[in-house]
Amino acid sequence: MEKITNLSRLMLSLVVTVLAIGCSTVPKIAYLRDLPAETPVRLQETRDLTLKPGDRLQVFVFSHDRELASDFNLWEGGSTYGSNSYGGGSNYSGRGGNHPYTVDENGEIEMPVLGRIKVGGKTRLEVADLIKYRLLSGEMLADPTVLVEYYDLSFYALGEIGHSGRITIPRDNVTIMEAISLAGDLTISGRRDNVMVLRTENGTQTPYYVDLTNPQSVYSSPVYYLQQNDMIYVEPTALRANQSTLMANQTRNPTFWMSTITSVITFYLFIRTFITNEASRTEKLIP
Repeated sequence: MEKITNLSRLMLSLVVTVLAIGCSTVPKIAYLRDLPAETPVRLQETRDLTLKPGDRLQVFVFSHDRELASDFNLWEGGSTYGSNSYGGGSNYSGRGGNHPYTVDENGEIEMPVLGRIKVGGKTRLEVADLIKYRLLSGEMLADPTVLVEYYDLSFYALGEIGHSGRITIPRDNVTIMEAISLAGDLTISGRRDNVMVLRTENGTQTPYYVDLTNPQSVYSSPVYYLQQNDMIYVEPTALRANQSTLMANQTRNPTFWMSTITSVITFYLFIRTFITNEASRTEKLIP
């Protein structure tokens, strides 16, 4: 009978183990879990994006003297402001009418008349102020207004995310949560606890990992605010990854485990009955 008791314990342990495997914890899918309600969260100080080699930007120079101002603009189709009014009688053809400048490897652009200008490491507003200063100090324009815009500010999204590819950034300061929203959110098969952001700076690429389910990980991350050309990669959950492996996901199916448990119990009952019958026969044979 002691053998039966030991066997019973063994079978019970096996059943419990099978149940534990079959009923594994559901992956975390909720963002910013355990974030206290109505409790302010201190955000990182916003940092305007700075220009890097390879960035493209547009420079618009306006003045009441339209003819002079046109010399400083790379307008498509000729030196003209177009037809849209811009304060004081000057005209502005819009973003699409101005050719972009590409920041070279030295962090410089070359403008008409003004020549080469160092823009690397500067924000849009700083570049606008620098150009305005050059125009005023050189007495080229008496009342210049300078507007600097990114031409194709964007980041990239890959993996288990709604819209993969190049995604346009609508303004200078975009958080990782806003970027994921712009990319159509993560799919249900994407891991939210290990999102990777690849950032290229000074010729090197650095991976950062963010747990979107953990508020502390999100709000303190160096990539909380995205930069131009950051790449977000969302890896698949184990369930999704196992779809490429034969029988891998079947072991996660509750029906599979119920069938397995039934077979184990049936085998256990058969062994127990066999041992009990053998024990009875042995007792009868012993005088």
